[in-house]
Amino acid sequence: MTNDATHAATDRGPTRRSSWSALTLAAFLGLAGMMHFARPSFFDAIVPSWMPGSPRTTTYVSGVVEMGAAAMVAVPTTRRIGGWFAAATFVGVFPANVWAALQGGMQGLDAPFDSAAVAWARLPLQIPMIWWASKVARRAD
Repeated sequence: MTNDATHAATDRGPTRRSSWSALTLAAFLGLAGMMHFARPSFFDAIVPSWMPGSPRTTTYVSGVVEMGAAAMVAVPTTRRIGGWFAAATFVGVFPANVWAALQGGMQGLDAPFDSAAVAWARLPLQIPMIWWASKVARRAD
């Protein structure tokens, strides 16, 4: 049996905590997406050589994808699909992070980003980001 407080919280839609988490994720994605345009050379350095097209095109496309995910996560009516889209985006960029680690770092960047240690340290960071995005998607109403 549920109490009235439980029903009241459910009737109001997402909790403040889940909304805060979603909006923080949206801000993170939006800022990351904008940085693809403000500092594209940083992102060009992680684009694998086996990707088709120029690294700059890939950088710009991935920036647009991240900003699109941010917009979808920010809006409650598209938050669920936006959360899953964000999770898929994080999964999709993982091969580039693996490639950078195998290449010994993000070539052409200043220290410490050009080091293998930093490239390998980035890999496990994808896991909490995927978890965060999927959590936002699961909690969306």
